[in-house]
Amino acid sequence: MTTITAATCPLCSPDLASLIWQDDFCHVIFVDDANYPGFCRVILNAHIKEMTDLSPTDRTRLLNVVFAVEAAVREVVQPDKINLASLGNVVPHLHWHVIPRWQDDVNFPDAIWAQARRPAADQHHEQTGKSARERIKQQVQQHLLSTLATTLE
Repeated sequence: MTTITAATCPLCSPDLASLIWQDDFCHVIFVDDANYPGFCRVILNAHIKEMTDLSPTDRTRLLNVVFAVEAAVREVVQPDKINLASLGNVVPHLHWHVIPRWQDDVNFPDAIWAQARRPAADQHHEQTGKSARERIKQQVQQHLLSTLATTLE
């Protein structure tokens, strides 16, 4: 694994063009991938490698954001399944992938990083673009307001 420091880490600074939500702890970005409309990443702001490097309270806080994003993506793009993944093999900075999946997507049932099994399905493309992105953003914010208010009480 290549050594990546906070100064060279591509996840340490949020991409403002794809930013959906942020606070002082983490941020959520929209991943522009036509094969997986609604794909988002939840990225811890601190340059930390593993979930167990966080306190139990911070683990819960980060997972609450992941679950809020999952709920928002499910509501907006209505996938057959959601994949949650925290790998960090290429970029060892704690982040979660929230990936909507359809039975006819190019890789299903394999991971999205596997070789494609079939051509892209057109029926999910109407869910891409600014409309879905804005609806996901609104739903993420709504879920997080509710979730974080309950968690921080």
